[in-house]
Amino acid sequence: MEKQEIIRLIDIKKHYKVGTQIVKALRTITLNIYKNEYVALMGASGSGKSTLMNILGCLDTPTSGQYFLNEKDVSKMDDNRLAEIRNKEIGFIFQTFNLLPRQSALENVTLPLVYAGVGKAKRLEKARQVLESVQLSDRVDHKPNELSGGQRQRVAVARALVNDPSIILADEPTGNLDSKTSIEMMGLFEEIHKLGNTVIIVTHEEDIARHAHRIIRLKDGEVETDELNKNIMTMADYDLVIED
Repeated sequence: MEKQEIIRLIDIKKHYKVGTQIVKALRTITLNIYKNEYVALMGASGSGKSTLMNILGCLDTPTSGQYFLNEKDVSKMDDNRLAEIRNKEIGFIFQTFNLLPRQSALENVTLPLVYAGVGKAKRLEKARQVLESVQLSDRVDHKPNELSGGQRQRVAVARALVNDPSIILADEPTGNLDSKTSIEMMGLFEEIHKLGNTVIIVTHEEDIARHAHRIIRLKDGEVETDELNKNIMTMADYDLVIED
C-alpha cells in the first residue's frame, strides 16, 4: 500500500538580514513526511530546527522553495490564508503550554473550534470527548493554576487534537515537565500516534527522540541525517526498567 504524503518540502531556504549580515538559517531542505509517521526533529542550537518548525507550522514562510501541506502549496500564502491553514491543519503543542489562565480546561480546548466557526453545543461536546481521551474528564472545569504541569500539558494536547488536524507539531513538549511526567507524556504521544495521527516532535533530548519512529537531525541549516529509528522506546520499556 502506497504511503500518503502529508508534507513535501522542496529546496526550502530561509535567510534573515541582521544588520548588514545575511544569516542562512535554512540552506536547502528537501524532505517528505507521510501520514501516520512519528518523526523527531533534532538539532543543536543554531541548527535551524526552530526555523524549520516555524515553516512546517505555517508560522513563517521560506525565502525560497516550496512547501506542500496536503498537496496545497502553502509557501506563497498570505498571512490570512496561513492562519486558516494553521487552525485547520495543524495542532500545536508548546513547551510553555500557552493556556489562557482565566479559562477552564474545557474553554481552552474549545478555542480552535471557536476560530473555526463551530457552534457552541458542538464544540463543547467535541472538547469534552477529547479531554476524556487524554484522561481529564474530571478536570474540565479546572483553570490552569488548579492543574499540575502534566495535566496542563494534557489540556494543551487536547486543544491540539480537537480540530482533527493533519499533523500534530510539538515543540519541546516535555521541556517544563519532571522525568516521571515526561515519561507519561511520551506515553500519551504513543497513543495519539496509534490513533492514526501524524506526529512531529521538535526536541534536543535524545531520550525523547527515541520514542519517534524516524529521526531527522539538522546541522547548519541542512539535513545531516534522516533515519528510521531501529530502537523505538515505548512505555513497555519503562515498565521493564521499573521492574528491574
